[in-house]
Order: sequence, then C-alpha cells, then structure tokens
Amino acid sequence: MKRPELIIFDWDGTLFDSVGQIVASLRFAADQFNQPLTDEAAQSIIGLGLPEVMQALFPQVPHLHQEILVHYGEHYVENSKHDAWFEGVAELLHDLKAQGIKLAVATGKSRRGLDRVLNKTQSHELFDITRAASETMSKPHPRMLEEILQVTQVEAQHAIMVGDSSYDLEMAKNIDMPRVGVSYGVHEVDVLQRYEPLTIVDSIAELHHYLTQLLQEKIHA
Repeated sequence: MKRPELIIFDWDGTLFDSVGQIVASLRFAADQFNQPLTDEAAQSIIGLGLPEVMQALFPQVPHLHQEILVHYGEHYVENSKHDAWFEGVAELLHDLKAQGIKLAVATGKSRRGLDRVLNKTQSHELFDITRAASETMSKPHPRMLEEILQVTQVEAQHAIMVGDSSYDLEMAKNIDMPRVGVSYGVHEVDVLQRYEPLTIVDSIAELHHYLTQLLQEKIHA
C-alpha cells in the first residue's frame, strides 16, 4: 500500500486503558435492576454505541435501557478518574503528527464522554477530527469513517483504521480501508483475523514500530 495519509484510532481498549472500568460500570448498572451480566458479555460489546449496547445486553427490558445508561454513566465517571492512555500512546501520536500524518478518532463513546477524555488527556489538538457514535451511526456501519474521510479529504485506501474489536475492523473492511488490529483490548486474535487486517500487534510499542515502518515504505502489504 502507499504511504498512509490518515490514521484513525478507536479509543477504548486501543488508545485508552478503560476496558476494565467499562465492564465494571456496566455490571454495576445491571445489578441495580437485577439483570444478569457476565464480564465476558460486557466486554464483548465494547465499541458499539450505547443504544446498541443496551439492545445487545438487555433486549428483554427495553423500558429500562435509559435508566441503566444513567447508572452506567454515573458509575463510570465516578470511578474512571485513574483511567489513562496505554503507556507509549502519547509518544506514538506525537510522532505520527510530527511526520505530517492526519489523525482521527472513531469511537463508540458518546460525544460528551469522548470530549471528557480528550480534555483529560489534553489531546484535542492532536486529532484532525473525532467522531462519536452518538452523532452518527454505530460501528460496524462505516458512516463515521466516511464522515472522517470527507472532512480530511483522504481516500479510504490511503487511510488506516486501528482498533481492538471486530466492530472496528469490520467497519473498515466495509469500505475497503486498510486496518490494523490490536490484541491487548477487547477481542481475541482469532476474532480480529476474520477481518483480514494488515497485521495484529500485541502492544503500543509494536504498533508504533509497525506504523513507523509503514510510513518509511518498508512494508508492502
């Protein structure tokens, strides 16, 4: 592939070490209404928009979705104060930016939730555009990627989607965008491999190395 012009990142589980707290907050909210929920089930839907999460986890009680979301949001905000970027993310993003690469975020978070963590990490200025599921269609529909491409004026084949879930990679595959999986987040390697990523990396350091090589045109996928 040609040297990429744009790299799009998922947030939770890809850049931000928040999967454990998301799971804990979902289980707390479910408990408030006596709804059974395992860690595995809660983790499996990370990456979807919140309405889609509710439908996937609690289809039997649609009348409780809004109240469950309120409890989830309050618990997450109260208990996620120590969540942060994975080690090496700041260096990765600043390095890519210094090389003239456009950066973007495509996340299942709400706009309010994304803005909160962008403020926390002081990273608004690093990204050319960010898209949250609450303002477009949820993954794996490619709408948010299409909107990012339109704003950045980059063609899909000249961009890369980086994510830790099947939703991220399927979204990119739906518009023939090259994609990279990360194995340290939500979904296992065998799940990510189904969506034919360029590679699957096991750490931020490995991701940094791979993207650096790709930008130097030492990898030909």
